Amino acid sequence: MVEHDFRYSLLTPQHTLIECRALTPGRYQVTGNGGAIHAGDVLLVTLKGSRELFMRLAVDKVRHLINPVGRWTAVANGPAFKELAIHNWSVNCDACGNSLAFEFAVDATLGEAAKGAAAEARIAELGWREEGGKHFCPRC
Repeated sequence: MVEHDFRYSLLTPQHTLIECRALTPGRYQVTGNGGAIHAGDVLLVTLKGSRELFMRLAVDKVRHLINPVGRWTAVANGPAFKELAIHNWSVNCDACGNSLAFEFAVDATLGEAAKGAAAEARIAELGWREEGGKHFCPRC
């Protein structure tokens, strides 16, 4: 299993993602250029509308196209979103006042309750912790 990085970057134009679309929740069709993609590999793909969020897709099947050279189409499994929503929030450290502006993804069909839980999960990924309704940065 090899991990291929197809996150949006101007630094690797020969290794690009052309299209990523959901076939069903959790199942995606991905078309790209470059890289030696095989079944069992993992693709890192930027979420549409995000600057920093990405998802990991596990490749089930891949078909290498003859023309243009280097292009491939794959079917992969990943996170199941019915309706993806990207939100921007910010949080301040209650100990030192340090602030963090961050993005998080949530399934919009789950409602407002899911938005708070997804935001808390994302700040935990970024190294922050929450205790009794207060937020603390990694330094505190």
